[in-house]
Amino acid sequence: MNVLLTGGAGFIGSQIAEAYLNAGHKVIIVDNICTGKKEYIPKRAVFYRVSVLDDLSFIFKKHKIDVVNNHAAQINVHKSVQNPEYDATTNVMGTLNLLEHCREFKVKKFVFSSSAAVYGTPEKLPLTEEALLLPESPYGASKIAAEYYIKVYAHLYKMDYCILRYANVYGPRQDASGEGGVIAIFLDRMNAGAACTIYGDGKQTRDFVYVKDIVSANLAALTGGCGVFNIGTGKTTTVNALFTLASRLTSYKKNPMMVRSRDGDIRHSYFSINKAKKGLGWKPAYSLDAGLHETAKWFKGKVKR
Repeated sequence: MNVLLTGGAGFIGSQIAEAYLNAGHKVIIVDNICTGKKEYIPKRAVFYRVSVLDDLSFIFKKHKIDVVNNHAAQINVHKSVQNPEYDATTNVMGTLNLLEHCREFKVKKFVFSSSAAVYGTPEKLPLTEEALLLPESPYGASKIAAEYYIKVYAHLYKMDYCILRYANVYGPRQDASGEGGVIAIFLDRMNAGAACTIYGDGKQTRDFVYVKDIVSANLAALTGGCGVFNIGTGKTTTVNALFTLASRLTSYKKNPMMVRSRDGDIRHSYFSINKAKKGLGWKPAYSLDAGLHETAKWFKGKVKR
């Protein structure tokens, strides 16, 4: 099938593109290279350097799109607080623009990358898809708004959809700067011999999911499953334990700098993934040890380059 993949030059999107191509699909990538990297785009993909806010009719006409997978987003939580209008423009209006194209060109399915940020501070763990949506940042609010637009368009225009709410994703190609995940930041600084910082007491917990498991969920979403699904591991890890594992893999000997916790940081969070197991036929294949090992190898090679 013909898949339009937005954000295909990014950390996650580029690896989804490779998997779709390897599965025999035609992949058309839309990315403005604002945060993505052109070198991550697979050579076999068709690439357009445009924004999700642009008129994309010529792409939909030329390639007869079957499925849209939207991974283009403003993902920096702190930037969303500083500039909520920009955040909403990209995450909400960009999604709405794609949905309008899907309506006009009768696209069969819409796949959307959402986030644990839609839940805010959990009232109960593990988080299920039925948990209250109480975001604590404009970023989380923008993801919820996009989700609701997708559901409305699916209802009005008989379009299938699959919304994937990601836990804390990590893996090769993740940027350690800006809103980089804690694993990317740790590995980047450890390989450079620099100091690592832990906010708070390090006992806060997260559900860390490897990017290849995210990719396999997107493969499953392409042809099966309709609805909202949590994509994580269903397991919880403290930041202190993560630091110990990463230190061992990189032979890092320094102690972390412990500093005051940041305002708004959620103390504990992890997913129930039972719905994804049943509805998508998906489950994670990588343990934290295995995913960290592959990620550490990539970051070590990045330093050498």
